[in-house]
Amino acid sequence: MTIKKVLSNSAPVKIWTDEVDQSTLNQLSDLSELPFIHKHVAVMPDVHAGIGSTIGSVIPTKGAIIPAAVGVDIGCGMMAVKTSLKASMLPDNLYELRSEIEKRIPHGRTNNGGSGDRGAWGNPIERIAYYWNMFLSDEYEEIITKHPKAKGYNTITHLGTLGTGNHFIEICIDESDYVWAMLHSGSRGVGNRIGSYFIEKAKEEMERYFILNNLPNKNLAYFVEHTEIYDDYVNAVSWAQEFAEFNRQLMMDIVLQCMSEFLPSFTITDKAINCHHNYVAREHHFGTNVLVTRKGAIRARKGDLGIIPGSMGAKSYIVEGLGNDESFHSCSHGAGRRLGRNEAKMIYTVADLVEQTKGIECPKDESRIDEIPAAYKDIDQVMGNQNDLVKIKHTLKQVLNVKG
Repeated sequence: MTIKKVLSNSAPVKIWTDEVDQSTLNQLSDLSELPFIHKHVAVMPDVHAGIGSTIGSVIPTKGAIIPAAVGVDIGCGMMAVKTSLKASMLPDNLYELRSEIEKRIPHGRTNNGGSGDRGAWGNPIERIAYYWNMFLSDEYEEIITKHPKAKGYNTITHLGTLGTGNHFIEICIDESDYVWAMLHSGSRGVGNRIGSYFIEKAKEEMERYFILNNLPNKNLAYFVEHTEIYDDYVNAVSWAQEFAEFNRQLMMDIVLQCMSEFLPSFTITDKAINCHHNYVAREHHFGTNVLVTRKGAIRARKGDLGIIPGSMGAKSYIVEGLGNDESFHSCSHGAGRRLGRNEAKMIYTVADLVEQTKGIECPKDESRIDEIPAAYKDIDQVMGNQNDLVKIKHTLKQVLNVKG
């Protein structure tokens, strides 16, 4: 572990990697200047620059919360399920299974997200409608009644959908040749709208109190505890995190149904893991109750199970937390990007993508070049940098990948 103090008059910043570029260090420096950071900022080995604050950072705060640190992909995270299937029981060609998953789960984005968008339900299936009406709709109405501009265009139509970018569905094989289903998504358009709205509200609050121009970065605008807007934001974030968790569960149900129709009979052999890596939680650290914002990090208390995915051509890991106090019981959420999306498209070709995803049933076209494995950090190096945060339980290698 490398510990760096970014500014002499700031909170310490503890970093679990030596691979940090200057733009990331600048963001961490800005973040460390805020007066309500509790103890220090913990920075995971997959760290890279983001909007407002770094992705791969754990930010404990006392008396305030930073909406841009939470971001707009509220509740984004992972889910994984181990099955009784063995690799030898899979067909030689997984194209039909991939096609069926793509057919049944809306993914990607067309028509600028408007009418007919392939990434949303045109007519949500019965199970989606049940979960929305039973668990989500009433509280959402309360949120948008008070904050009408937080209302999203897609609400129920994004529940049980994958999205775009690095969100994915995979079938994987572990070190003992058991088959797993794994996926990555969050609160989709409705969470994005909530996040975007409250980020702007925080800037308005800072301007109202003549604080905005004194911040090291305007994207670090915050809400102060014991104010109405703070409570409204925390409540809205909590709702979006619940949406994200249901979103993953509903997609996993569909994936398992597709597998049951195309593969031999199987059972679920281990408890499903469903964990956020963009979220806020009230926790107790270093003798104090604080809000912990994990932006691109997962909770890793002693015994906690988590998922750390690599790129679509590399390994992923099921891990068990070691409860490291210095990381606020956290670990990385993935490999982390080393190239921006546009940069990756400029450097690599479809032929490179085909070569780097050999043996994986996945789309191999120009629209996926930004997700090429070479655009990500070495997942093994990331894992080596955090052996004091987690221990590896299972190593997964994907054989099927669905991306938006």
